[in-house]
Amino acid sequence: MLRKLTSFRLEKHLFWLLMVCLLSGLILVDRVQASTPSDDEVNRIASQLFCPICDNIPLDVCPIEACQQWRELIREQLAEGWTEGEIKAYFVAQYGDRVLGEPPRAGLNWLLYLAPPVVFLVGFILLLAKMKRQPQRPDLQGRAHKDPYLEQVERDLANLDQTS
Repeated sequence: MLRKLTSFRLEKHLFWLLMVCLLSGLILVDRVQASTPSDDEVNRIASQLFCPICDNIPLDVCPIEACQQWRELIREQLAEGWTEGEIKAYFVAQYGDRVLGEPPRAGLNWLLYLAPPVVFLVGFILLLAKMKRQPQRPDLQGRAHKDPYLEQVERDLANLDQTS
């Protein structure tokens, strides 16, 4: 009887020990999965970077093996806690500004952002100035009576109506 009681206690302790191990394993797996960035998180950053090998192809859709490796590098960097800015800075340091989907707003690159609205405004101002300088059109009806060709046509039509 004593053996059965001891065996029962041992089984009970082993059962609880096994349960604790299983639960901690599940928690550990959950944490590992949570720290692995999703494809959406990786592609959000990869879509803002361009493949340094291919021309004008965003990193998130580039099919070559190197781009797949760079996407995995982004995944690893995200898992290590890197920010989006740090990842972009890493790629710029490795491959230059050409990998950025949006040029940095520094130096002469400011012209890329300022030129379109400035050109639009200058064009609009020139259009308004030309419209103000252009003389008003004369009344078309007053001009029609002074044109000899139109007067002849009017006379011919009037004669045609009278003969009919």
